[in-house]
Amino acid sequence: MMVVWIIIQVLIGFHLVFPLLLYGFYLLRKAVGSGSVAAVPTEPADYAVIITAYEQTHQLPAAIQSILDQHEQNFIVYVVLDNCKPGSFDYSHEKVVLLWPEQVLAGNVRSHFYAINRFVRPHNRLTIIDSDNLADPAYLAELNVFFDRGYEAVQGVRDPKNLNTTLACLDAARDIYYHFYDGRLLYGAGSSATLAGSGMAFTTRLYQDCLAGFDMQGAGFDKVLQNRILRMNKRIAFADRAVVYDEKTTQAGQLVNQRSRWINTWFSFFYFGFGLVGQGLFRLRMNQLLFGLVLLRPPLFIFLLLSIVCMLANVFVSATAVIIWLAGFVCFVGGFLLSLAHGKTDRRIFRALLHIPKFIWLQVTALLFAARANQRSVATKHD
Repeated sequence: MMVVWIIIQVLIGFHLVFPLLLYGFYLLRKAVGSGSVAAVPTEPADYAVIITAYEQTHQLPAAIQSILDQHEQNFIVYVVLDNCKPGSFDYSHEKVVLLWPEQVLAGNVRSHFYAINRFVRPHNRLTIIDSDNLADPAYLAELNVFFDRGYEAVQGVRDPKNLNTTLACLDAARDIYYHFYDGRLLYGAGSSATLAGSGMAFTTRLYQDCLAGFDMQGAGFDKVLQNRILRMNKRIAFADRAVVYDEKTTQAGQLVNQRSRWINTWFSFFYFGFGLVGQGLFRLRMNQLLFGLVLLRPPLFIFLLLSIVCMLANVFVSATAVIIWLAGFVCFVGGFLLSLAHGKTDRRIFRALLHIPKFIWLQVTALLFAARANQRSVATKHD
């Protein structure tokens, strides 16, 4: 039993120190200068920008305009108005195509392929934007940098569009953490950036190869997509200058519904990590190995609470183990602050960190609703 207890603790505690281990490996790889990719001849960029809207349309004009203002101008915008009242939205522009599904799709993949099947021309690249996003004017041009190096999948950065409440600031802090470790460092260490649901781009052929014929309702398509890309031994590049501004949750109800879907997604698809770790070890591929380890990591609040439970349990078992757990927490806090320091974080976010216990409690509440998350809500509703 003691051996089993030690193994359980190692599996949980590993996630406290993994960020700093990844940072060290990233610095080592950067020092030896490996991982650079030279530009390769490619066909001119022709983007399909797919914007998905579910029920709400009031933020669409700003999202569309942010695409029309791009430095790269070879694109068509496809707006999929799923479950939106007919005639509730209008936008007249030669580069904007409004699509009204005959039936409720209630799924990202369904919406994307609804647009793909109605392309006005055969675009060689597509990028996915949420209706509450705003794209930086250089967004498409920065994606071109990585496509021109031969990558077929690119994840950009989702910076906060609003920091008007404490919850929005804490939501932004979480994004900064994940962008740093699951984006910049993971990609820089020789693996792939994790997909974030929007602000991502692919060659049209790759997206179709991965998801054609795949149907799912609710959240999680990005988990399936990234797994299939990694299974092909392709890398997902991280474009830290391809920025979309994402609306952060401002109310407790929003956060609970959103996190319920995300938690449900992790429980549904974390097992992908076992396959990628096995493939990485068997074939000696750093891309799959590191990425698989990240997929096996529970949401932050879950492994933090489990770590606290383990540390408290050791009060009655081993003082040495308690000290080791405390050291693990120090490593995690240091790694978290490191990500904020690298992210040029707004002072409001630092002040909001005092409210982390409330943030964790709301996510515990979300965990209770995770089993029926997709029945509770399909998309986050913003005011």
